[in-house]
Amino acid sequence: MYSNLFERAKYFRTKKRLGQNFLVNSEVIDEILEYAQINENDVVLEIGPGVGFVTEQLVKKAKKVIAVELDEEAIKELEKLECDNLEIIHNDILKTDISEITKQNGIEKLKVVANIPYYITAPIISHLLGEIDDLDNKNRNSISEVVLMVQEEVARRMVANENSPSKQYGLLTILAQFWTECEIIRLVGRKSFYPAPKVNSALVGLKINEKPRLELSNYAHFRRVLKAGFSQRRKNIKNCLVNNGFDKNIVKNVLEKLNISENTRGESLSISAFGELSEELLKQ
Repeated sequence: MYSNLFERAKYFRTKKRLGQNFLVNSEVIDEILEYAQINENDVVLEIGPGVGFVTEQLVKKAKKVIAVELDEEAIKELEKLECDNLEIIHNDILKTDISEITKQNGIEKLKVVANIPYYITAPIISHLLGEIDDLDNKNRNSISEVVLMVQEEVARRMVANENSPSKQYGLLTILAQFWTECEIIRLVGRKSFYPAPKVNSALVGLKINEKPRLELSNYAHFRRVLKAGFSQRRKNIKNCLVNNGFDKNIVKNVLEKLNISENTRGESLSISAFGELSEELLKQ
């Protein structure tokens, strides 16, 4: 559909240290644009555009595309697109203030499209969404939605719940779902990339909510309870809390009040159950 992306990709010397795996499947690129409903009113922040296979389609649909790329050689390829509605920023996305980008472009929110190095997935998600107790995160407040390419294993963790296999449900799950509606758009095979990664991938959509998933009296305390609850997966919730500084008798009383067995493990508690646990521990 697009003039042989795989052949074009082979001409560029990819860098393993930057985790470069270029998306060369045109069907997946089309799905990215379709899911995010990119139109002439949208400003799109593209993270890790590489040599621009997704970028060259984004600029046809969006009002403006702002591409944040770290690799100087990739930037030279992006500059060949010569589009009036493309701005290239040579920077590390983890050091990029997204609120400044929206301010400079006179908009409230933008859409994010990202094919990121898998080894920094969690830090990038944290950078985009902020932590659970960061109620007024300026980056999150500047984003309406995110379309993110991640390792399939990570995608499963992002959309998991307390009924999922225990290794999937954890802090990343709650971070992703606390501020967004999160879903897997589609699975993406290894041959959709050049060079092909060693793992399968998945396209994930995150629609940002205005309010957090739970209304709590103390979000910093909730975060502390969560970290304790998932700190030792083989231990029960009582031991996890006590080992992380919570009073043994208070924990025992609160678990009894909430009808939570002392032998329950953290990965068996829903996000709302963790919220109730946090609130009750605060009252003691």
